[in-house]
Amino acid sequence: MSHWTDQIAGDRMAVDKEFDSQIRESSFSTQEWGLVMAAVEFEIEHPGDPEQARVVADTTQVPQILPELEDVRSQMGGPGGGGSGADGGVVDSLKGVLGLGDGDDEDRLEDAERLADEYARALQNRLEDRGKWERIRTGYDG
Repeated sequence: MSHWTDQIAGDRMAVDKEFDSQIRESSFSTQEWGLVMAAVEFEIEHPGDPEQARVVADTTQVPQILPELEDVRSQMGGPGGGGSGADGGVVDSLKGVLGLGDGDDEDRLEDAERLADEYARALQNRLEDRGKWERIRTGYDG
């Protein structure tokens, strides 16, 4: 049996396109957002209750990729890019692993969590609009 998200790959691609404008207005580049989404897993909360069931974003893995986001930013020459050359990237990565990053990490984590939640709502809305939500919700096995 395939995972429920495998059944909605086309819907995810459509939401990705629709969500692109929100990413452009955010603090994330397209590449950074791709890393965030690779760390996010989607679940259905309260699948047995049609009134309370909803798609939610599990962002517990996002803090682990924050150093990689900084690497992407430094390679792109963006702000907060880690100082001079490769040494800055390594130092920033080590700070991130050790939990010694600056306030930017916390802000970026909050932004990632907020956007992932918005994405989950957009995904559920699309599934509802396309008449797929009930089938996905009732077939959800966690």
